[in-house]
Amino acid sequence: MEFKEASNDYDTDKLGKYFSALCNEANLRNCERAWLVFGVNERHRRVVGTGYRSQQDRLNSLKDQIARGTSPSVSLRNIHVLQTVEGRVVLFEIPAAPRGIPIAWQGHYYARAGDSLAPLSLEKQDTIRAQTARQDWSAQVVPGATLEDLDPDALHAARASFVAKHANRLDANEMLAWPLSIFLDRSLVTQDGQITRTALLLLGKPESSWRLSPHPAQMTWSLEGPERAYEHFGPPFLLATTALYRRIRNVQMRLLPHDELLPIEVAKYDQKAVLEALHNCIAHQDYSRDGRIVVTEWPDRLVLDSEGTFFEGQPLDYVPGHQRPRRYRNTFLAHAMAGLNMIDTMGYGIHEMYQAQARRYFPLPDYDLSESASVRLTLYGGVVDPAYTRLLMQQTRLSWEDVLALDRVQKKLPLPDEVISGLRRKKLIEGRKPHFHVAASVAAATAQRADYIRTRAQDDAFYAKLVTDYLHEFGQANRKDINALLLGKLSEALSLQQRHTKIGSLLTKMRRQGLITNGGSDAVPRWQLTERSESNSHSSKRSNPNSS
Repeated sequence: MEFKEASNDYDTDKLGKYFSALCNEANLRNCERAWLVFGVNERHRRVVGTGYRSQQDRLNSLKDQIARGTSPSVSLRNIHVLQTVEGRVVLFEIPAAPRGIPIAWQGHYYARAGDSLAPLSLEKQDTIRAQTARQDWSAQVVPGATLEDLDPDALHAARASFVAKHANRLDANEMLAWPLSIFLDRSLVTQDGQITRTALLLLGKPESSWRLSPHPAQMTWSLEGPERAYEHFGPPFLLATTALYRRIRNVQMRLLPHDELLPIEVAKYDQKAVLEALHNCIAHQDYSRDGRIVVTEWPDRLVLDSEGTFFEGQPLDYVPGHQRPRRYRNTFLAHAMAGLNMIDTMGYGIHEMYQAQARRYFPLPDYDLSESASVRLTLYGGVVDPAYTRLLMQQTRLSWEDVLALDRVQKKLPLPDEVISGLRRKKLIEGRKPHFHVAASVAAATAQRADYIRTRAQDDAFYAKLVTDYLHEFGQANRKDINALLLGKLSEALSLQQRHTKIGSLLTKMRRQGLITNGGSDAVPRWQLTERSESNSHSSKRSNPNSS
């Protein structure tokens, strides 16, 4: 913290030097911010008031000036103006330099030597640049926090979970008899009795969450659809995840297997999968981004959004259940949650969520990492393709790789060519790229035959036979007649434009094969059978007297 009188004005270049110095010093002292205060006597720490940039717009313009003069570009986090009896005070909130990156002003690095400005020494520059080790946000001790900031109900639940987790190697009565401070240290929630951010997140009283400011410790449930509602949930997160889960409308759903009279009843959402997803959001959220966890409930799915990139690998790496994470964004928090039986630290969580969905015959979860600094997880609570669902009911020996591939087929997602070839060999899919769907033998078994026939593409010989039969019956047809004949019979997987193109290609192919001829013009065609087609049709009639 630096105090300046700045009675009427202050040199912007000098202010920029102090900005660089305080950024770098805050970094070296492991602080989140530093302060430059105008209107206070530097020696006696008395408020004397300042007239520095008394117009608000001029004061705010300083942010842009600082951003342009610093390298890499950073700016003031906030500018606070305090009106006191003794006079006006301006407080500049200065962010700490990012780890590993010292901040320069006009190309020069600054530091403080006592109360004075000085060049940032090479030793200090090397110290900042050597900060390759990442700081664990969740492990930091919260100044001023005590055991009184922890929620009694959460502490009781935490001890019960810890005992259940470790009952196979520690005596339950002994664990229950531990003093509170010993239990919290042993469960990796506190450090030598000091309250950490992890302790406040998992076990803190709601009214103590201000101690984590400006980082919002909050989860939000939002209901979207015909009805709309929302609710915010703060610490203790150990209890809040269950409270949020109870807001979700988890009704029983009835799925009817083929050729059976009794339906299978499954919950819309698997409780363990939902809580696993929520706990993963808590464990891996990037809290330094000052964002909340948002759970949006749609009529047919849950969408969970959390801040921060997927930290170790890619989600699909963990689906088979063999991948093990080597590091965590919030190591201290992850270990505490594992000790309280909220998560595991072996990478099984995603695998279990996918397995839970497959066991319930529902679409598999989807991860969306398209946003540069956030993760979106979708948990489905309804059927996307009935054929896929009934296939899982009937063919219980499908390989996990086939289940994953068929899930992508039902969601119309791309697949590698080698996977497509494998599904074709097993007769699990049909159709032309990219319009794949469940194969006929499977779709028929789903009791959704009518829906399947509407989407299945026939071969060209089938459509050509319809055209020749029509022309034999009525003598000729224009393009409007042919469209009326074929549009409703082409696969509904094709768009209207694609169906029109398909009909044009079919007529061209039949003309080249000598089956039909155009007795009109290109603009106004009049299609007729050729003599060869007429004779073939008459021969077919004579050989089949019952054809009429």
